[in-house]
Parts: sequence; C-alpha cells; structure tokens
Amino acid sequence: MHDILVLYYSHHGSVKQLAQQIARGIESVPGCCARLRTVPKVSTVCEATAPSIPDSGAPYVAASDLAECIGIAMGSPTRFGNMAAPMKYFWDGTASEWSKGTLVGKPACVFTSTGSMHGGNETTLLSMMLPLLHHGMILLGVPFTEAALSITQTGGTPYGASHVAGITGDLPISDHEKQLCMALGKRLAETALKLNL
Repeated sequence: MHDILVLYYSHHGSVKQLAQQIARGIESVPGCCARLRTVPKVSTVCEATAPSIPDSGAPYVAASDLAECIGIAMGSPTRFGNMAAPMKYFWDGTASEWSKGTLVGKPACVFTSTGSMHGGNETTLLSMMLPLLHHGMILLGVPFTEAALSITQTGGTPYGASHVAGITGDLPISDHEKQLCMALGKRLAETALKLNL
C-alpha cells in the first residue's frame, strides 16, 4: 500500500469533512491509503504549548509523513483570501525538507472552505500552492471533465476542491462538493501511483 498524506487544518469542521471526502477518493484507488494529519493551532501567547497529541481527530503531521507519502492533499479554511496561520506556520518550518528535496516530483492538490461564495476560495487555493511549488511538487486541479464543476451552485473550482460553509459555518457539504473532493482525491492517488512506478 502507498500512503497519500491528507494534511489539513480545520477550525469549525468543514475542512475536516472535505479532508474525509478527499480520503475516500484516494482510497477508491487500489493500492492507495489516505494518511490524515492536522497541524496545531498557533497561539498568540508565547509561552503557550499544544499537547503533542491532539485531544481528538487526526494526529499532528511530522516530517516523516512528508517523506513517507507519495503525494499530498493540503486543506485550510480561508483567512482573508489566504491559508490559515497554523498551516502557514507548518510550511514555514519545512526548510530542512526543502533543502533535501523530500517533496520534489510528488503530486499535490489543495482544498478549502470559506464562509461566503466570494470569500476568497480561489486565492486561498493559490496561496496554498506556493510552498508546494517551492518544494518542487507537481500540482493537480479539478478538470472540467468533472461534470459537477460546471453545474455546482456551491463550492468547487478548477484550482482545487472547495466548500461554502455560510457565515455561521453550518452549511452541510453539498453533493457536488463531495463529488469534486472524491474526484480530486482519486486523481491525486492515480497520478501518484503513475509517478511512483
């Protein structure tokens, strides 16, 4: 089995739900297994520390996850058109992996959730691509051959999967959003297997 890292940060739960759908798409490909990981919150208090193991949900990501997985799906909520600080903080600490070329040639995709239709989904997806490009990864999006991309009234972009959670963050993931997440996860897994031959 080949592991594919599904790395996400989720504040209200929507990005976690997207990550689970991406994982379903990954695991629909024989020979692939999704490895769900998250990042700890960033505190404004300098002395604050997070437990080394989260109270619930996916474990925190480690450098070994980057090395051991043959592809990465990265997800974050939108923060003013950019990825959330905890995800940015994690990538800011990967200079050692960058200098070793740990991720060079591996495929990657991105996904996000925001409170409104025009809340910065696409710019957030683009912002998440930047560290991946610097690491030498091969970026994948959602092609328009995925029918849901052309008919969705909720989330979904060619840059990656997305969700519109509503101002209060309680809108459920739509069927089209689920389809696009699964399609993106499947595409990532199939590409990773081809590149890993």
